[in-house]
This record gives sequence, structure tokens and C-alpha cells, in this order.
Amino acid sequence: MFTGIITAVGRIAEVRELGASSAHGKQLAIETPAGYLDDVGLGDSIALNGACMTVTAFDAAAGRFRIDISAESLARTAGLDRAGPVNLEKALRAGDRLGGHIVSGHVDGIGTVTHFAPVGESWELRVLAPSELGKFLAYKGSITVNGVSLTVNRVADSAQGCEVSINLIPHTVQNTALHALQAGAQVNLEIDLIARYVERMLAAGASPAPAAP
Repeated sequence: MFTGIITAVGRIAEVRELGASSAHGKQLAIETPAGYLDDVGLGDSIALNGACMTVTAFDAAAGRFRIDISAESLARTAGLDRAGPVNLEKALRAGDRLGGHIVSGHVDGIGTVTHFAPVGESWELRVLAPSELGKFLAYKGSITVNGVSLTVNRVADSAQGCEVSINLIPHTVQNTALHALQAGAQVNLEIDLIARYVERMLAAGASPAPAAP
């Protein structure tokens, strides 16, 4: 589990193929800030742009770790198949502060940035989410964008999908990889975990009761 509070901005420095066909995944080497891996062990979970991954090798002194990502995960995420900056978050420990919201590290869909521009001292980010995620998005609700816990300021449904508007304070822009976004960029989205369970419970409650034996 995670909170959506980014603990460092790393960089995918190397991408290696794990096989010759599209059925094979990739191995990524990620560079991190000095000291970031001091408390990391083999097999630990670290979220990359909101996608939970397992550390398969690491060199704490060099500030570098590796993960293997399957073809399935590559097909359902954005930005993890090439070199570039990534948001990092270590898995939540029992007793840690829940500074953002409950995040599973499982990407629910890929959104497209439609607008990213300064507004006063802050920045407005608008993302078009897939239509099927629209029912989980609400005014003042939570959404995770590339691993960052954010608050929805406006929701607009259309035939193309559900566009959410988000305000980013300078601290968020400066301390995450979101500053590199631009219109047209694809981002990983995770909807609120509680909303997902509420939807499931409501759907189950609407189903007819099973016939008596």
C-alpha cells in the first residue's frame, strides 16, 4: 500500500528487453537520489509513477535499483518503457502517516493531459480519463496521477471521457516529475480505493437474491 506522497524523483536510466517478442517484458534500471535506498531490501515494493514494482536488485551506494516489468503491466501503464524521470514512493509501513490517501499502486487506466499551465502562483492540470472511470471521480475527491495523490477541483463528462481539473501548488510541481508534463502526455491514473469498493457493494446490492434451494 501507498499514500500518493512522492518520496523522491528518480530516473529510468536503462531499459533492457527480457525477450525477443512482444510477450516479453523489460528490465528497468532506476537511478535515485543519494541515500534513498539505504533502508531498501531485496523484494521491497516501490511505486514508479504510481505502479507498484518489486526491487529485484539494488546497489545502495550507487543509488540504483532494478525491477522487472511484465508485458501486461507495460500495456496498462504509461511512461515505464523508456528513459526519463519517474515519481518514486516506498511502500507504506504500519504506523506511518497517511499523508495523501489510500493508494494500492495498481493503475486503473491511462489518462491524457489536455491542459497544463500556470494560474497565479499555482498550476492547473487537466486530464482526460477513460469514460469507465468517470463514475469514480467526484468534486473534492481523490485521484492519483503518476503516483501523486491529488484533489479533483472540477469534473466534466463528455463523449470523449471524463476530464478532471486539478490545482497543483508550487511544492508539488517542484518536488515531483509532474513538472515535465505537457498537453498530449499520457499519465497513469488510480481512482480512490474506497470508491471502487462502494461501487462493487452497490452493484452487488442491486443484484437479485439467489433462489432458495
